[in-house]
Amino acid sequence: MSAATLKTLELAACSLLFGLFLSLIFVAFETTKWRFVNQSMAFINTLLRGLPEILVVFLIYFGLPGIIEQLTGHFVDWSAFTYGVIALGIIFASYASQTIRGAIKAIAIGQWESGAALGLSRSYTFLNIILPQVWRHALPGLTNQWLVLLKDTALVSLIGVVDLSRQAQLITTSTHQPFTWYTIIALIYLVITLLSQWLIRKLERYFTRFEKRPA
Repeated sequence: MSAATLKTLELAACSLLFGLFLSLIFVAFETTKWRFVNQSMAFINTLLRGLPEILVVFLIYFGLPGIIEQLTGHFVDWSAFTYGVIALGIIFASYASQTIRGAIKAIAIGQWESGAALGLSRSYTFLNIILPQVWRHALPGLTNQWLVLLKDTALVSLIGVVDLSRQAQLITTSTHQPFTWYTIIALIYLVITLLSQWLIRKLERYFTRFEKRPA
């Protein structure tokens, strides 16, 4: 059970990092001046948020190898864990990109103008001036999406990843005690969620401590 718990945490952490990276790319495409690109990205985001999440997992697991083979001529034999990370990362990015986009809009336009006045490029201004401030605004939304992602890891048990849900299924097959073992799994998820919320409160205090300055 401890190995399955670690696998679940590893899956969630990898999906989070991949999803955050993807979400920045999604935001860049959605905010570009090229109309075809931003409209296409907006459509893809809407499509991803409209599909059932388990369907996205299946599409990535069964469809991505064929797409890569068509593009490269080589068959890829990745693990179910890798496909799970890709699928959950894409799902997370489709929601997180909207949170980050809203956080960027919350930054005063004067920040961009100050960077331009100093002769800084737009990309440098974004990475070094805007982006550090974005996380403070985006944190509440991203933390909620992290909690959803944590629970969504159970979906990849359907493609063979031995996470908590899959482990419970395997154990109940031999013990015939589904209620007992699924209750144990539920308690483990609850403990992980409570620990996550504690860490989130720490992060929120870290990002807001500089706002409380004496008048």
